[in-house]
Amino acid sequence: MSATLKYFTRRAAIDATTTYPYTTNLNHLLTVPKAWRVRRSIYDPRLKSVRTKDRIRFWNVVPGDQIRIRGDKTNALHEVLSINRLSNRVFVKGAVNEKSENKVAQTKNFHYSRCQLFVGNYEFPTKDGVGKEVVPVFAHRVTNTRPIWNLLRGRFAWKRAATKTVPRIPWETGYVNIPWPKVEKPTLPEPTSYDTSKDVLTQVTYKVPTISQAINGPLPRAPSEDEFLTALYNPAYNPEFINSAKPFELFLFKELSNPHARAKKAQRWKMRKSLQKARLDEIIEEGMKHPDGRTEREIRAESAFRWRQELKGEKEQQKKMRWKDRVADVSMIRKARKKVKKEERQRRKLTELQLNVSEPNQFIPKDI
Repeated sequence: MSATLKYFTRRAAIDATTTYPYTTNLNHLLTVPKAWRVRRSIYDPRLKSVRTKDRIRFWNVVPGDQIRIRGDKTNALHEVLSINRLSNRVFVKGAVNEKSENKVAQTKNFHYSRCQLFVGNYEFPTKDGVGKEVVPVFAHRVTNTRPIWNLLRGRFAWKRAATKTVPRIPWETGYVNIPWPKVEKPTLPEPTSYDTSKDVLTQVTYKVPTISQAINGPLPRAPSEDEFLTALYNPAYNPEFINSAKPFELFLFKELSNPHARAKKAQRWKMRKSLQKARLDEIIEEGMKHPDGRTEREIRAESAFRWRQELKGEKEQQKKMRWKDRVADVSMIRKARKKVKKEERQRRKLTELQLNVSEPNQFIPKDI
């Protein structure tokens, strides 16, 4: 289920062109921001939209429908490929615009008002009244019931019908129902030897650890690092903690925990601040041992100044180390090497330069 947005976003502009036949939200009715219209090329140069009041609320022409284009003398039948709810355009399959120079061929699209839905093929008597012929019937006017939100399927649902058809069906006195196109399910490729079979995927391999489920019950002892490595590299070694019934997460709780969690960051920040505070106390205590005629207030001020200078130096050192390790350092070295090669190449050209007296506009001094 896709909820309707409060403001028009880039995602709403992208989702306006869709091959999905169902209406799940009304985001295409939101007003395009003024900044998009004034400086549209910054956001999306291909964004084309009609006025908000001219947009269609609920579409009766959806991808998968069979339509005919009004004004087309060939009376060809087209299948709807996709729709654009912002520009009220309908894209059809198989029809491609002729590409010009430096342009890619695009699928033909028509305005919503030019599309006539295909109702079906009906048998009509011939002009001479002797036989019958099959004639395609199209909807000239379309109506629909009131859309209702289908909570189970997560989309709007309504029925559509033709109030007037071309040609007119004499035996149909009421509305002619127009069914919705069926969405084709994607076909899955046949499994190969590289694919895992379904019985292996559905097999349950997890076993519940047989530990005490009581709240006050004892927990299994976590092994030390030496014990764990010894058991890992010695298959014959079978210590007490190696038991398939015990949870494996108990041995790797530090490795499996997220180091970027908010609590972990706060813990590291508190530890760093406590170390800085301990260093300040250490400098003050060292100054108190050797007052040299200074008052306690002066000693604390000088100690705080030294402490801030140390923090500043550590920060600059850390910044310098990060600057050395970054990728830009590699590009700087490459540029310096290219610069040296260029200077050597120019110097070599000047050294090996030879002048010919016979050539015009050239003069060699006599002392050379």
